[in-house]
Amino acid sequence: MTHFKDLANAYPSLSDCIRDITMAYERIKQTYHDNCRVYVCGNGGSEADARHITGELMKGFEKKRPATFDEAIRRKMDVSTALLLEQKLQGALPCHSLCSESALISALVNDIDADIIFAQQIYGYGRTGDSLICISTSGNATNVCLAAELAGAMGLHTIALTGSSGGKLAGLCDVSIKVPAESTAQVQEYHLPIYHALCRAVEDYFFAE
Repeated sequence: MTHFKDLANAYPSLSDCIRDITMAYERIKQTYHDNCRVYVCGNGGSEADARHITGELMKGFEKKRPATFDEAIRRKMDVSTALLLEQKLQGALPCHSLCSESALISALVNDIDADIIFAQQIYGYGRTGDSLICISTSGNATNVCLAAELAGAMGLHTIALTGSSGGKLAGLCDVSIKVPAESTAQVQEYHLPIYHALCRAVEDYFFAE
């Protein structure tokens, strides 16, 4: 995979992670082949990364993704509206950040327990064949670990992005990408080029020019 070779060339210290990155790519690709969706969760800077990944998958990242409506949809719309939307919309790879539901999250924190903010959403949204990308620099964020364990039990693919130790999270996920750093800032600096490479690879596969 060219994108992962480029990643290793740009970041030689990530060379040992390429096998796991490729495995993560295969699981995400299978998720979309099965008409399922990807969920992402994390805290703090990792929450920002979760939202970032969602943005790269839900709209064009580096490619134009022309939208097309099938005839059944087109017949139910005004012709000019359909044409306008087909010109403006971009092909989407369904992805949802579990960090975005602020009203639900605050209700769970206030009424029950902050540790279940992601698990509750996986319980409500998750279906067999979906994927959950779990981001934790330490690998020990309790709310992320609980979501990962539940997701695995429910038949979701689970992918961890962590620091070098992997923490508890690494043992809970199907694939664990453990970058060679432990400080929060350094781990996050490695995570960004990894998920950019994953998003590029998935986009190239599903939106080949």
